[in-house]
Formats: sequence, C-alpha cells, structure tokens
Amino acid sequence: MANEEARNSDSEKQRLLISQHKEKHFTAGEIVRDIIIGVSDGLTVPFALAAGLSGANATSSIVLTAGVAEVAAGAISMGLGGYLAAKSEADHYVRELRREQEEIVNVPDTEAAEVAEILAEYGIEHHEYTPVVNALRKNPQAWLDFMMKFELGLEKPDPRRALHSALTIAISYILGGVVPLIPYMFIPKASEALAGSVVLTLAALLIFGFAKGYFTGSKPFKSAFQTALIGAIASAAAFGMAKAIHP
Repeated sequence: MANEEARNSDSEKQRLLISQHKEKHFTAGEIVRDIIIGVSDGLTVPFALAAGLSGANATSSIVLTAGVAEVAAGAISMGLGGYLAAKSEADHYVRELRREQEEIVNVPDTEAAEVAEILAEYGIEHHEYTPVVNALRKNPQAWLDFMMKFELGLEKPDPRRALHSALTIAISYILGGVVPLIPYMFIPKASEALAGSVVLTLAALLIFGFAKGYFTGSKPFKSAFQTALIGAIASAAAFGMAKAIHP
C-alpha cells in the first residue's frame, strides 16, 4: 500500500513539473523549410529572368509578361515537387512500417535484441533495460513505434503533409516572384525598371535572409548577406549573358 502511494505521489510530481515547464523549442520546421524553398527561388529566378530580359533590351511589358508566365510555371513546378517529395516520404514510412511489423512477428527475439542494443548505446545497463525490453514485448504497438523512431529514425508523417507542402511552396514562390516584377508594372522603360527591381529585390532578399537565419537558428546577418549575394550573382550573370548575346 505504501509503495503504491509513493508511486502515485511520484506520478503527480512528474505531471506537475511537466505542466509547469514551458517548452521553447521551434517545432514548425517543415513549414519554415517549405517557405524558405518557395520564397528563395521565387525571389531569385524571376529576378534573374527580368534582369536578363532587361539586358537584352526588352520592353517592360515583355519582361512583365515573361515574368508572370515564369512565376506561374515555377509555382506549379515547385509545388508539384514538394508534393511528390512529401508523398515519397510518406510511402517510404509505410513500407518500413510494414517491414518492421513483419520482423516483430517473425523474429521477435532478434528485434528484442535490437531494442537492448539501442538502449545500451544510451549507457543503460543490462539489468536496467531488461524490464523495458520485456515491457515492450508485451505491447506490440509501442514496440513498433519504438523501433520506427529509434532504430530507423522515422517519424510518422502527417497524412496532409504532401498537400500542405505543395500549397506552401507554391504560394511562397508566387509571393517571392511578384517582388522583382513590381517596378515593371509602373515603369515602361525596362532599363529604368531594372534599377528599381534590383533595389526592391535585394531589400527583400536581405529581409528574407535575416528572417530565415533567425528562425533556423543560424546567424541572421550572415544569412541575410548570403541570401542577397546569391540573388545578386544570379541576376548579374543573367544580365551579363544577355548583354553578351544581344549587345
């Protein structure tokens, strides 16, 4: 009776500690990754295209038409790529889940030995992990979840992940792609619009790079500089090639 009361007291203390502890970990990694993919490409590719066409002495209307077409095609392509990547990840998880289920049924001793080996890698002694192994063997679903996470390093994907990824990347690409084209909407002369596009896009790249660095845990100012530098190099290369081909 006393032991049971002690266990209940410990459980209550654990629940209280957990409820009082506020986690500050950043958990929206997949969404941020999709936004980064979409916005970074959306800012860079149409920017380079507009610079290249401006270098070829195209009018603002042509640059704008080509830019809008590229943004639409790029958003569809990038969104589809995100969808297929997430779908492949989900399919891989299902295949490995089925394989692990079969192994737990067909070779349970081997799988139990793998559990022991995993726990031993964390410095847990034989007499400490044996009860854990035995407890998992009595709970096949928990055993399966343990093997998927700790042996294979796989987390169960959200079934809506593929669609969400596609939409997030596509919308982010469109939002990023519109920025370099804004000056061409108001300035008829492409050479003059290019100057505005450069200023506006580099400012957007700096802001985006800073935000990317902030949310991903890297140095924000370094990330801002690197992001802007990549965009500048891409646009300068496109402009230079266009000028070389069409002086």
